[in-house]
Amino acid sequence: MRYPAFWARRGLLARLLWPLSRLYCAIARRRRAQAMAGARSSQGVGVPVVVVGNISVGGTGKTPLIGALVEALRARGFHPGIVSRGYGGRVGPQPRPVLPDSRAEQVGDEPRLLAQSTSVPVWVHPDRVAAVRALLAAYPACDLILSDDGLQHYPLARDVELAVVDGLRRLGNGWCLPAGPLREGPERLKSVDAVVCNGGRPAPGEYFMQLQPFQARRLCDGVVRPLSDFAGRSLHALAGIGHPERFFQSLRDAGLRVQTHAFPDHHAYTRADLALPGDGPLLMTVKDAVKCAGFDDDRLWQVEARVELDPRLVPWLIDRLSAVPSFVPPVDLPAAGER
Repeated sequence: MRYPAFWARRGLLARLLWPLSRLYCAIARRRRAQAMAGARSSQGVGVPVVVVGNISVGGTGKTPLIGALVEALRARGFHPGIVSRGYGGRVGPQPRPVLPDSRAEQVGDEPRLLAQSTSVPVWVHPDRVAAVRALLAAYPACDLILSDDGLQHYPLARDVELAVVDGLRRLGNGWCLPAGPLREGPERLKSVDAVVCNGGRPAPGEYFMQLQPFQARRLCDGVVRPLSDFAGRSLHALAGIGHPERFFQSLRDAGLRVQTHAFPDHHAYTRADLALPGDGPLLMTVKDAVKCAGFDDDRLWQVEARVELDPRLVPWLIDRLSAVPSFVPPVDLPAAGER
């Protein structure tokens, strides 16, 4: 969803929409209260579940955080799997795996990216309980599930909730939809197990993460070049993500001069979108690249970033998971004091 400018402040338009915002927040609070009271029973799946979500619309960095957590957990001997709604894809009536030849329009761009970048099982379906059960049936060695988004999907029981906050925009004007960007009221952050701040300055008690772009990969042949090679050239930058300006600013911070082109989140690219003047490189996010890989165009480059995680986050997560009854520690998992 595009992030309207009026969501950043409590101006006239936001105030006019505020009564609807109060109603939206009230419905969200009631739905959560019903779930917590057992009116809508959450279903366990036999392995620990970590939900990585947010309370605001637009991109906050959930997908790169999940990728970084998977990498860190695998390095410690875990066998994680990922489930997602498959937003933007035509998933169908049954849960489906994200395979190497799956297309983003079938399974969603973010699940396709996660499957490509992590090489762990990824299954998609709006019913995340069904998705987890299908994944576990196909991969019985999986000992941990990460749910991409789903903070508001209460049928799936969760053992840990991580909320990601955009460190630059934070919570906007602090109001719920449609007057502001929030799916739930700001107080919801007090009930999650941890808040991860993506960029900017973390608030007290939050963990930090930072995306550092460092290289570009040409889509047509996989050639890799450092971003510094693009300095001084005529460049276009495309982004169909929740917060395009974050990507554009990261390129400027890397010393590049770019003409920017923002598209809606989850945008399905066509060749017409890429018909930009000049023959210089077109830089895009990896999320956009999974939808453009089929275009035979040597101007297209995906910008790859390293994810810097707060060094306290993964040890904290493992300690939290160790208290879950279904937790089975890897054989070589170090003791708590050594993590």
